[in-house]
Amino acid sequence: MGITGTAVSKESADIVLADDNFASIAAAVEEGRRVYDNLVKALAFVLPTNVGFALVILLSVLVFPIENGFPLLPMEPVQLFWINLVATVALALPLAFEAKEPDLMRRPPRRPDASILSRFLLARTALVAALMTAGAVGLFLWEYYVEIDRGVAPATALAEAQTMAVTTVILFQIFYLLNCRSLRDSVLAIGLWTNPTVYLGIGTLLVLQLGFVYLPFMQDLFGSAGLAAGAWMAALAVSLAVLPVITVEKRLRQRRRPAA
Repeated sequence: MGITGTAVSKESADIVLADDNFASIAAAVEEGRRVYDNLVKALAFVLPTNVGFALVILLSVLVFPIENGFPLLPMEPVQLFWINLVATVALALPLAFEAKEPDLMRRPPRRPDASILSRFLLARTALVAALMTAGAVGLFLWEYYVEIDRGVAPATALAEAQTMAVTTVILFQIFYLLNCRSLRDSVLAIGLWTNPTVYLGIGTLLVLQLGFVYLPFMQDLFGSAGLAAGAWMAALAVSLAVLPVITVEKRLRQRRRPAA
C-alpha cells in the first residue's frame, strides 16, 4: 500500500498502490487491455495496405503487358506514397482513441509470450490485401482498356485508370477502417459515435482525395486525372465488398472463439 504501507514493504513489492485501492489494479488492467486492443487494430488496418501494395507491384511486373518499354503500372510510386501518407495519418491514428469493447474484462488473459503477429492478424492481412489488390487492379484494367477503346490517348487513359485504382484503395480503406473498430464484433457493439475522431479522419481523407483527383496542381504532382461520376460509383461498389467479407470472417471466428 502506498499510503499505509511501510517503507520496507514498498521497496520489496512488485506493485505499489498509490491510493491504497485494489480497484486501481482492475482499472489498470482494463486500460492496458484497451491500449493493446487498439494497437492490434492499428496493425490489422495498416498491414493489409502495405502487403496489397507489394502484390500490386508484383502483379504489374510479372503479369501486366509492357507499354512503351515499361510495365503497365496500376499506381506510380508517388501515388503509393500519397496513399501511405494520407491514409496512415487520417485513418490509422484515430484507432488509438477507440473506446474499450464491452467484453474486454471478460476475456481470458493472453499469454505473456504471445506474439502480437497472431495467426488471426496474419490471416486477416492476407484476406484483406488480396481483396484490395483484386479490386484496385481489376478496376484499373477495366478503366484503362475502356478508355483506349474509346480512342482516348494512352497517356490520358493511364492517368485516369491509375487515379481510379488509387481512389478505390482509399475508399476501400475507409470501409475497412469501420470494420477495424472492433476485431471481434460489429461496430454497433461499441457504438457508432464512441470515437468521433474516426469520422473526422474519414472526412479529412475524402477532402484530400477530391483534391488529388480534381485540383490541377495535384494532378501535375501525382499524375492523377479527373474522374466521371460513373468511375466513382464503380470504385464505391468495389470498395463496399470489404464490409460483407469481413462480417462473415468475424462470424466464423466467433463460432470458434479464438483470442484475437
